Amino acid sequence: MSQTASSKSRHRSRPVEPGAAAHRGAARAALGCLVVLAVALGAGRFAFTPLLPLMLHAGVVDLREGGWLASANYAGYFVGAVSCAALRVDPARMIRVGLAATALLLLAMGATSSFALWMAIRFAAGVVSAWTFVFASQWGLRRLASLDAHGWSGVIYAGPGVGIVVTGVLVSVAGGYGARVGWLGFGVVSLLLAVCVWKVFDAAPHAFSAGPSAPSKQPAQAEHHNHPHIRRDAIRLILLYGIPGFGYIITATFLPVIARAALPGSHWPDLFWPMFGVAQIVGAICAARLPVRWDNRLLLAGSYVLQAVGIAIGIVAPTAAGFSCGSVLIGLPFTAITLFAMREARRLHGERAAGLMGYATAAYGIGQIAGPLIAAPVAAHTGSFSPALWLAAVALTTGAVALVLVTRGGRGASPREHTA
Repeated sequence: MSQTASSKSRHRSRPVEPGAAAHRGAARAALGCLVVLAVALGAGRFAFTPLLPLMLHAGVVDLREGGWLASANYAGYFVGAVSCAALRVDPARMIRVGLAATALLLLAMGATSSFALWMAIRFAAGVVSAWTFVFASQWGLRRLASLDAHGWSGVIYAGPGVGIVVTGVLVSVAGGYGARVGWLGFGVVSLLLAVCVWKVFDAAPHAFSAGPSAPSKQPAQAEHHNHPHIRRDAIRLILLYGIPGFGYIITATFLPVIARAALPGSHWPDLFWPMFGVAQIVGAICAARLPVRWDNRLLLAGSYVLQAVGIAIGIVAPTAAGFSCGSVLIGLPFTAITLFAMREARRLHGERAAGLMGYATAAYGIGQIAGPLIAAPVAAHTGSFSPALWLAAVALTTGAVALVLVTRGGRGASPREHTA
């Protein structure tokens, strides 16, 4: 009898999905989250970037109105991110809601021509994309942690890049049909993708517990969160993560418009946005392969510098080569920045990181709101995006310096992740 009990105890203490089953489980979870982020961010948010020149060409919006539509989306992203800390829902359920809502909102953009409705739709799309991003990050990172498959996290954060590449290429190929057809087409594709991954998110998060000892860690984690150093580091993460939101968003919103103005009659402007997406995919996958013992804050600082250099190259050399190099340098760390920040949130708050993830994402959203509101009027007044882009490059450089100083003054806090 005692041998039987001991055998059962040993069986319960084994990993949830050992060996090949764990590999399949990690792949399924990571690819499912990739599709989710491709839909919610790549299409739900960033399809606007390649479609904006078509909307401008058709005369349905002007540059200022395009800036307002972009900022409405980013304002919604901010509201959605802030509200994540108060939401008490199953992450898998929220992911499903996000997939369905994103597809419907894309269809709605093509079903109306009212600017007021467009503003409301883009705001709602921002809210949904923030919810989906935060809960997909929580669900996916926790699932991979339970399987000891951290390397797959890069696949999750390649999702926005996949969406950017697909939307950019489709608009380049079928842009002659106009923006309305583009919005409707992306809505239909998003619905089909949602159906493909729907069953991946059947299980509730507690099913992915690493073992029976997991619940006993909660009190220790709660005490860990309340430590003054942890609170201070969390506040710094929130503040400094907001900087790349402003830093990249002007390029991410207006890149095709900027390139078309600099290279009239060229076919290159249609390619820079997909280049950005391809670089983002490569950067996300490579970032996940970096040793987890490396300090996330220093990785963020390096990423900020890469984006600042990419922005500067596009300003100094507004040629096909310059825009190509700039697109790659801005794209490489795009979602790697997100990966490092979400890992840092989990380092600080463990399994209860959703709230900190939400607040950090909200700070990022504030930067995104400010970018188009500053850039569009400046460009309309001066005829150039360069002043706003220089401001973005300076902000990123300042953020990188601040992160290095924070790390050096961190009193030797371990950068090693213990839960992600």
